Amino acid sequence: MVVKTFRGLEDVLYNELENLGATDLVKGNRMVEFTGNQAMLYKANFNLRTALKILKPIFEFKIKNEDELYKSIQTIDWSNYFDLKNTFSVDSVVFSNNFSHTKYVALKVKDAIVDQFREKFGKRPYVDVDDPDLRINIHISNDLCTVSLDSSGDSLHKRGYRIKTNKAPLNEVLAAGMILLSGWDKKSLFIDPMCGSGTLVIEAAMMAHNIPPGLYRKKFGFETWKDFDSELLEDIYEEESPENKIDIKIIGSDISEIATRISSENVDNAALKRKIDLITKPIEDFISPKDEIGTIITNPPYGERLKKNEINNFYKTLGDKFKKSFKGYNIWLLSNNFEAIKNIGLHPSKKMTLYNGALECKFLNYEIYAGSKKRKDS
Repeated sequence: MVVKTFRGLEDVLYNELENLGATDLVKGNRMVEFTGNQAMLYKANFNLRTALKILKPIFEFKIKNEDELYKSIQTIDWSNYFDLKNTFSVDSVVFSNNFSHTKYVALKVKDAIVDQFREKFGKRPYVDVDDPDLRINIHISNDLCTVSLDSSGDSLHKRGYRIKTNKAPLNEVLAAGMILLSGWDKKSLFIDPMCGSGTLVIEAAMMAHNIPPGLYRKKFGFETWKDFDSELLEDIYEEESPENKIDIKIIGSDISEIATRISSENVDNAALKRKIDLITKPIEDFISPKDEIGTIITNPPYGERLKKNEINNFYKTLGDKFKKSFKGYNIWLLSNNFEAIKNIGLHPSKKMTLYNGALECKFLNYEIYAGSKKRKDS
């Protein structure tokens, strides 16, 4: 099977799969391959925090043009996978000089499947691009075509807990990946002082309390497959990941009252109200809990709606606040504004490249030492 993720999260996804018990792991670009049975496929969809899609390859062949694609698709008996009463859709990803239009590839595959049903049964199944019973994925690399079934349905970042967002919401899978990359121990204090719609604090609370991301989902793609085992899925829901009862402080704060109200609604919807504290306060006035140090992970504004000097001054304020109020903390910051980052006035100990949608971002780690770094190291 193939698990898709964002670029930069392949290592944490690999570790997640390994911990889940998947075998024959192979890391690729924005994906990890693994081997597993039906139970592992269900568990992966239910448990993986950094997965976007889990595909199950069913057929592979070499092709040079659209006619060969059509004929090869028709060699698959599609009635083994769905019936006339079911709907289907076709997604395609193409990296080949032989095929110039991704949408045309998907259309050609759809025609081959529809024509096969019409020849066999005299009727055709219907396409539903929004909520199909079966999602078919076509991947063409040069002359190699892989046909897969999409076991996830809607992207796995759509956990189901987020009912509202602010203007620039952080993707749930990216948020989970940031937390896992930070090395946070899931026991110590966790703060997002610019929490927006609350994604980072919710994902942190889910990790700390061992709540699987699939718990909030209404449906997975494999639930409409012909071989769907409802009892197996029910067992996974009941047996997997018992909630970890832990006393931990997770705090989200934002300057915007609207943002904290949205966060509050999302936290309530995730049934995490007693596990997350929310505050409306600008970061300049944020006061960290006394006698406790921890981890800060945050996604500050990138400055799309601010003037250059305003965003630069804001990032300088961030750096000053980190140095003054968060001594001993481990701080991680995600930003697309590479120029503004320079105004923080701190040297990052780690740098990673991540993608927030199409935006290339830097994920930076600042270790705020209580004394000088030299004294700390000695």
